[in-house]
Formats: sequence, structure tokens, C-alpha cells
Amino acid sequence: MVNPLDEANLRTRIQANLDDFIQSHIDLMAAIAPDTLELVNSLSALISGGKRLRPAFAYWGYRSAGGTDSDSAVRACASLEFLQACALIHDDVMDASDTRRGKPATHKQFEALHQTQGWHGSSIGFGHGAAILIGDLALSWADEMLLTSGLAQDQLNRAKATYDIMRSELMAGQYLDLLEQARRGTTVAKAQNVIRYKSAKYTIERPLLIGAAIAHADESHMNVLSTFGLALGEAFQLRDDVLGVFGNAETTGKPAGDDLREGKQTVLMALALDNKDYGHRISELMDVSEKTSDVISELQALISSSGALEQVEHIIDTQTTIALEALELPSISPDAREALAALAVMSTQRSA
Repeated sequence: MVNPLDEANLRTRIQANLDDFIQSHIDLMAAIAPDTLELVNSLSALISGGKRLRPAFAYWGYRSAGGTDSDSAVRACASLEFLQACALIHDDVMDASDTRRGKPATHKQFEALHQTQGWHGSSIGFGHGAAILIGDLALSWADEMLLTSGLAQDQLNRAKATYDIMRSELMAGQYLDLLEQARRGTTVAKAQNVIRYKSAKYTIERPLLIGAAIAHADESHMNVLSTFGLALGEAFQLRDDVLGVFGNAETTGKPAGDDLREGKQTVLMALALDNKDYGHRISELMDVSEKTSDVISELQALISSSGALEQVEHIIDTQTTIALEALELPSISPDAREALAALAVMSTQRSA
């Protein structure tokens, strides 16, 4: 099978729809003030990259329920990229991340603009303010793009019901993530709850259900997709957590061990801290304010020696198996089953 991201020329069509939407709003922004085009240019650059997993899962959720390929369906699915951009921009501000995909994060771009122009006030505050506004703009455009996608009103009503729940879950999950970083000493159960709402549902389960809702899927079909999406979504985020500690900076676009510097309270970290032989030393190093490359290297070694990495890899394998078994039910169309299985492998066996 062709890569499911490229089947029906999907990835190219997603980008074309995003470009078309942004282009259609340039005149509006320029009429307000030419200076606002800095916001558009920054968002456009961010939206031009990425895995396109959320639109892909939405599209194949649609196809799994018997939906036929259409431009309006692709455009509706593509709108999820604006929501993803909102989440990434705000996440980088909350985590004080300097980079995104190997380039300066949005708030760092505008901090640099403030500095080079020699403007008054805090360049950091200006960067944060601009990033928050660009994230808000992306959130607004996600809604607008979905509602103007060309779908029939009954399709929009069904999709929007799930879409609204997804956005609430995402914001709640983001807050829980922020809260756990502030509290420290998270538990495995709390970390799993964070990944369920911050990532698993928003990345895979809800996009699948949005697509299936557009195709008027019945409740039993939705339940199958939920089983697949939740299990795979958790495996996806656990892989992300592993890459956040052990990933190669050249492929992840983030500094090696970035999650350790940010104090991310992940399942991986909770398992490592629970280890009676290594947990205390890991906790000591996590409290070091300036985490040098030597500190990061020691933390990586300790986490690996604690068995936490092996445990997380086992959970990833188990959850992926649960997801793939759900696809065996006959309500999933054969072409969608093949595509979703391929997306499952891509989501969990990746290096970026």
C-alpha cells in the first residue's frame, strides 16, 4: 500500500488547503495593519511542517466508515493542523522551549524581533504575548476552516460535537501537564491521565471520531475506533516521552534530553523515580537548576538502568497490539484497516 499519508495525494492536499486558507486571510490582516502579517508569516511557517497525523487519522476515520474521498472532507480534516499549531505554540511558551522542529520557537522569534528593533519594554514579555496571540489566531482559524469546509450542515453538526469535546480535553490536559511539572513527584497513574487527555485523545481518538462522524458512522463503529485510538494514542505519546529523553536532536528538532531540562513529569520519569536503587539520585539531579550535558547524560543512564525505559517500551508494544487487534473487527473497511495499521506503526516506531 502507498504511505497512508500520501494515499489520494492526502499530504499534498492538506498543505494546499492550509496554504489556500492562509492566503485568503492575508488581505484581511493587511487591511487591519501590515504589521500583523508578522503573525501570519510565523503561523504559515509553522503550519508548513509536521507529520500531518491528526488530519490523516481524521481522513482514515472517515474512510473507515464508508466515506468517499472528497475535497470538503479533506479540507475539514486539514483544519486540525491549525489546532495542532495552537497547541504547539502555547506548549512551547509554557515549557520555555527555545526550539521547535529545529528552528526558534514562536515566542523566541518575536523576542528576537523585539531585540533587533530595539523596542521598549521586555523582549521576553513581547515574545510571550505575540505567541499567545498567534496560538489564539490558529485556534480561531481551525474553527473557521472546519465550518467553511463545504461539508453538509448535518455532517458539520456531528463533527463539531466531537471537535468541541476534543478542544476542552486538550486544554484540560495541558493544564494537568503544567500542574504536574509544578508539583513534581508525579505518579504513574497521574502521568497516564495527562497523556490520555493532552495527547492520546487529541492526537488519534478524537480525530478518528471526527472523521467517522462526518461519514455518519454508527455507535458500534465509533466504539471500535475509540478502542484503537486510545490505545494507539497512549503508545504514541509514550514514544514521544522516550524521544524527549533519549532522542537525537538532529531528528527530533529539540535539544537532547529536552524533557529532562523542562522537568516533564512523564510515565517514563514516574517509573524511574519509583525505582528504589536509582530514584533518589534521579530526583536529586532533576532538582539541579542548570542541567549541563553531563547531568543530562547521567540522568539518561540512570533512567535506562532503572528499567523504566524497558517498561515503557513494553507498554508501547502492548498498547499497539491492543490497537491493531481492534482493527480486526469487520466494521472497518479493508482499505482503511490497512491504512490505520500502517499509521499505527508510523506513530510508534519513529525517531522524531
